[in-house]
Amino acid sequence: MPNSPDVREKATFDPKTFLGRIEVGKTIERYGKNQKIFSQGDVADSVFFIRKGKVKITVLSEHGKEAVVGIFGEGQFFGEGCLMGAELRSATSAAMEECLITSIAKSAMLATLAAEPKFSAFFMAYLLKRNSRIEDDLIDQLFNSSERRLARLLLLLANFGQEHGKQPSAITLSQETLAEMIGTTRSRVSFFMNKFRKQGYIDYNGKIEVHRSLLDAVLRDKPQIQEDE
Repeated sequence: MPNSPDVREKATFDPKTFLGRIEVGKTIERYGKNQKIFSQGDVADSVFFIRKGKVKITVLSEHGKEAVVGIFGEGQFFGEGCLMGAELRSATSAAMEECLITSIAKSAMLATLAAEPKFSAFFMAYLLKRNSRIEDDLIDQLFNSSERRLARLLLLLANFGQEHGKQPSAITLSQETLAEMIGTTRSRVSFFMNKFRKQGYIDYNGKIEVHRSLLDAVLRDKPQIQEDE
């Protein structure tokens, strides 16, 4: 007996195709540079998937100090705290460049996770990978010098190793933002950036172009990337 349409659909379900399709509970929106996607304190009722572009996540303290706590790129989810019971957004998200983003209502996301094993596995793999990244970030913050932290951050932001054969991305963050993300001062970041440029690890003229030589220096523990402050 031929397979029913439902059986065929489940057999051919593709997570990325699903995330690129508009349907009930799911929309696709374009955001311009610096446009907010959601603000701290907004109702948390959806999960977002980045199809194109980069998104910055910031938190504002009760004393009015803003800090960058994360940057997400193509192929990443954000805003998934609503799936764990968060009722309000704990941070603000904004497009760092032109973005194409899929928004999935919480109810639709939960229903798809329950009904589609392939999507559930896809989402779980993403969460495990991000959890590993968070652990690496913590170790980096605790044990590495600010110079090594900056080198690692630049490599991550340029998407080194994210997709085989894909060219590294240019970075447009300010030195102030980079300093916030690695827990040091702007003057230290400026010093290291100039050092990296002189060593041929980066080109820095408005945008930061990261070269493979920086990755080689970090992996080989060359003395130019200091272990101690």
